[in-house]
Amino acid sequence: MTSLICGSMAYDTLMSFPDRFSESILADQLHNINVCFLVPEMRREFGGCAGNIAYNLKLLGGNPLIMATIGMDGGPYLERLAELNISRRHIRTIKNAYTAQAFITTDRNNNQITAFHPGAMALAHENHIENLAGENIRLAIVAPDGKEGMIQNANDCARLGIPFIFDPGQQLPTFSRNELRHFIELASYVAVNEYESEMLSQQSGWSTAEITSRVDAFIVTCAERGAVIHQGNEHLMIPGVKAEREADPTGCGDAFRAGLIYGLTHGMDMMTSGRLGSLMGAIKIGYAGPQNHKLTAAEIADRFEKEFGYRYQQ
Repeated sequence: MTSLICGSMAYDTLMSFPDRFSESILADQLHNINVCFLVPEMRREFGGCAGNIAYNLKLLGGNPLIMATIGMDGGPYLERLAELNISRRHIRTIKNAYTAQAFITTDRNNNQITAFHPGAMALAHENHIENLAGENIRLAIVAPDGKEGMIQNANDCARLGIPFIFDPGQQLPTFSRNELRHFIELASYVAVNEYESEMLSQQSGWSTAEITSRVDAFIVTCAERGAVIHQGNEHLMIPGVKAEREADPTGCGDAFRAGLIYGLTHGMDMMTSGRLGSLMGAIKIGYAGPQNHKLTAAEIADRFEKEFGYRYQQ
C-alpha cells in the first residue's frame, strides 16, 4: 500500500548550544535583539519533512512515495534514497536553486531556534499529483512545503479522492484564515503539535471541537507526554513512550507521523496508530539527526509489544 508523502526535502545543519537560550536573551530587549550562541558541536544531516517521514515509514515496512523538489546540490540525497530503496521518480530537481536548508540550534532544554532557506522547496507546485496516476495511493500527507504547492496538493488530493493528513507545521503562520479553513474542510486528518494547535485555532477562528467535527481525527502531539487524538466526541490519550536516551528532538514529529500513517494504511484503530507514532518519536529522539536510527520493522514491533502489551499487525 503506497503512501504519498508531499513535503520538503532539506539538508539540516544541526548545532548544539550547551546552555539555555533563556539565559542568553534579555527579556526586556527583545525589540533590540543581537545575540550570538557558541555552538561547539555541528553536523550536517539529511532532513526535510518528506524525507524524514519517508525514512521512518520505510523502517516500519511501509511503501512511501515522495513528491518533492530538490536543488542542484541534491545528488547526495538522491543517492541516499536509492540506497534505502525509497522511490525517487516523483522528486523534481530544480537546477537553478539550492535544496532547502535548515539551520537548527538546540539548547540544553531541547528548545530550538531555526533559520530556514526554502530554495527548491518554493517551487513545489511544479509537481502535480495527476502525474502519479496508477500509483495506488492509499493515503497522502500534505506536510510543510512551498505554500503554493501545499494548497495545490490539498486541492488535488480532494479532487482525486485521495484521503490526506494536513500537517501545516512551520508553514502555518503563512496561511490566511480562509486558507486554513479550506485545508481543514478538505482533509481527512489534521496533525499538529500543541503550540500549532493553539495557533491553528486562533488563525482559523475554529475551536478544537469545531476542527474535530470537520475531520476524521484531529491529532495533537505533546512531545514526551504523547498525544491527544480528538475523534468525534472522544479524546484518546496517547501515552508518551520513555526514550532510552535523549540525543536530539529534530525529526521526532515526522517520526510520529510515519507511525500514524503506517497504522492508518494498515487498518489499525486510532489508538494503536497513535501509540505507534508515539513509539517512533521516542525511538528517534535517542539518535542525533532525523534519519540515523536503524531499527528493523520486527524490532519496532517487538518494542511496541513490550511497551503496550500487544502486537500490531504488520
